[in-house]
Amino acid sequence: MAGGVAILAVLVWRVGTGPLVDGLRLTTGWPIAAALAITLLTTLCCAWRWRLVAGGLGVEMPLRTAVAAYYRSQFLNATLPGGVIGDVHRGVRHGREVGDLGRSLRAVAWERASGFAVQIVLTVAVLFLLSWPAGSFVPSVAVTVVVVAGVALIAVPLCLNRRRLSSRIGRALTSDLRDAVLAPRAWPGILLASTVAVLGHAAVFLIAVRATGADVSPARLLPLALVVLTASAVPTNIAGWGPREGAAAWAFSSLGLGAALGVTVAVVYGMLALVATLPGAVVLVVARRRARDSARGPTEAQPERVGSAVDA
Repeated sequence: MAGGVAILAVLVWRVGTGPLVDGLRLTTGWPIAAALAITLLTTLCCAWRWRLVAGGLGVEMPLRTAVAAYYRSQFLNATLPGGVIGDVHRGVRHGREVGDLGRSLRAVAWERASGFAVQIVLTVAVLFLLSWPAGSFVPSVAVTVVVVAGVALIAVPLCLNRRRLSSRIGRALTSDLRDAVLAPRAWPGILLASTVAVLGHAAVFLIAVRATGADVSPARLLPLALVVLTASAVPTNIAGWGPREGAAAWAFSSLGLGAALGVTVAVVYGMLALVATLPGAVVLVVARRRARDSARGPTEAQPERVGSAVDA
């Protein structure tokens, strides 16, 4: 949280509160409707990806349950500090339902990690295929990140000798990669779902740019969107705020569009993302009500049975 507060404080100091207020004011009408529709698609893709990973670990769930749980986790991520509490809640709740907390938490971790790995690869590819200002070090930073992520997620667990993976964690990493992430039944779907999800989030970002009235070509906006989305995944934020706005200010200024515009776009995107997760709030309220009713049901049913016996 301290990191997110520091970033926001620096932004307010440098560009003032005007871009923040403008972002809130511009979040209306058709951008909200478009964000809701696109987020429905991305949530379906992410829920399917979760099912694929969870199925490989032996804790599969129906798609309908996965979609509802994913909406709920997105809402919690968008309203609580850190940006990952919703995922932890999703893993713990599923673990209690299936009776295997460890596998369920690992399924969530691998699902998010695989999606983030695909996002990094796509970001690097777009940065190299589309133009970026000369002298910018963004491609170099992105390449470094993707190499580190690739080594951490795949290369080391697969290349190390199995005898050296004597620890419980090492064996779990190897088996999870083989059975849940890189299995022939799973990885094509994970790749497809992750790609569609990333492009969907990028589309919402482009809608946020259009909402501000900025006239920038999609070829210039797509690298910006992917860089900002990658930065927003860093869990040092306040309900999603902080790194996203800082990255947007830096990326937009590096293209000569101005840091203020970047902050405004990031605020519009943040508001659109928050509104698009509101179905998760509905899921959360319904689940709480059902849990309360089920806990209260036997107690309330007892007087009815006694009354029926007396009447008889």
